[in-house]
Amino acid sequence: MSVSLKAKIAEVFEEPGCDKNQGKSEKERKKGCTKQLNPGAAAGGCAFDGAKIALQPVVDVAHLVHGPIACEGNSWDNRHSASSGSQLYRTGFTTDINELDVIYGGEKRLFKSIREIIEKYDPPAVFVYQTCVTALVGDDIEAVCQRATEKFGKPIIPVNAPGFAGPKNLGNKLGAEALLDYVIGTVEPEFTTPYDINIIGEYNLVGELWQVKPLLDALGIRILSCISGDGRYNEVASAHRAKVNMMVCSKSMINIATKMEQRWGIPYFEGSFYGIGDMSDTLRQIATLLVKQGAPADLLERTERLIAVEEARAWERIAHYKARLTGKRALLITGGVKSWSVVAALQEAGIEIAGTSVKKSTKEDKEKIKEIMGDDAHMIDDMTPREMYNMLRDARADIMLSGGRSQFVALKARMPWLDINQERHHPYGGYEGMVELVREIDRAIYNPVWQQVRIPAPWGDDGETLGAVPTAAIPEVPAPGMGFLADIAAKAMGLEPEEIPV
Repeated sequence: MSVSLKAKIAEVFEEPGCDKNQGKSEKERKKGCTKQLNPGAAAGGCAFDGAKIALQPVVDVAHLVHGPIACEGNSWDNRHSASSGSQLYRTGFTTDINELDVIYGGEKRLFKSIREIIEKYDPPAVFVYQTCVTALVGDDIEAVCQRATEKFGKPIIPVNAPGFAGPKNLGNKLGAEALLDYVIGTVEPEFTTPYDINIIGEYNLVGELWQVKPLLDALGIRILSCISGDGRYNEVASAHRAKVNMMVCSKSMINIATKMEQRWGIPYFEGSFYGIGDMSDTLRQIATLLVKQGAPADLLERTERLIAVEEARAWERIAHYKARLTGKRALLITGGVKSWSVVAALQEAGIEIAGTSVKKSTKEDKEKIKEIMGDDAHMIDDMTPREMYNMLRDARADIMLSGGRSQFVALKARMPWLDINQERHHPYGGYEGMVELVREIDRAIYNPVWQQVRIPAPWGDDGETLGAVPTAAIPEVPAPGMGFLADIAAKAMGLEPEEIPV
């Protein structure tokens, strides 16, 4: 690990926005988080993967991975981060280093790759990602990127986050550091307004940002840049001229919000787009901060009018589902901002929370869970698949909401499951997203397949069943018999069914 990377990691660990760091002395703050991971502790996502995921949704730049071709596994593609314009971010670029590059170094190959990308695609910028192999070999991507910037007249951004540096979350922050060091503040916007905001830590999964943007447009609020969902390089580079920053997921890019506040005096808050109440609170906080930053005071009144209309419309559409879902219990296996924001959304639909995971949640996230759920909040730090299975098997939950990795536990337990993480195919942000979330939960719980799979096998060796539904409770579907065949024959022969001899 190079000295510069060590220094950058230490700087990230001194994050003033971290609740744990705030409670430490100045001396302890500098050394408390620098314990290196044990081998294998970064399983489930390395620092490179985290940096790539955080920056990949900047849609108009070329993302070049300097390393073996296996590192350019499209882990970002299953996150369904959508673009309203350029699709260049979906093209995988890699230097594909080989054994000779490991021996002699891959810097020349990297420079040639940058030149080829610029000649063929002419992007506004190229992001170059360091990987484990090239970092261990000693390739200096910062020097190559600086030389390429001078040669081609385009910003070539080094993202120094090799996988061995730490887990995925650290990679998110190292990717954010690359934006702070080389991108943000380098371009001036064509114009500014008193209503300019940045949204940080939002990846526009399945177009969720587009469910929120019309609400902001109705208030005259402009998203100067989204970091990084559906982002553009020039927008991110001019983000320093915004009036307010909204932090969507503090677990990933909090360092951008805190350092922009230090450098340019831009206040920030953490909000959520999930759930009716949280969406309304987010709009209020944006309006309040903008007014404090100089926006006209009538923005507050217009915001309340919009909230009243949108909430009434959403509650009216949810009423039908709420009557069917009240009293149902959900097990929520996720993390970060979803550990509390989705809890609030589910409670609005009358669903009880059997438990919510907090493995990737901050101290502030946990406090918000206690505030929402009260003293009986069942927070799960690390639930094993066997524990998930037993919880579902004992019918302590009617549905599990999680990522794709946990779906087979629910299916084995013969219980409904809904994808709530980044691989999902339905947007759940904003008022429209809340209606969509409730609709999908209703479809999952009341799908008739669960009644069918819980029936004991007729040969009797199916073992103990999970809350098996009595056969009498399942509507019978008559099997097609001779009468059915007679109808078909009659139609084919142009006769009435009773005229066909049996």
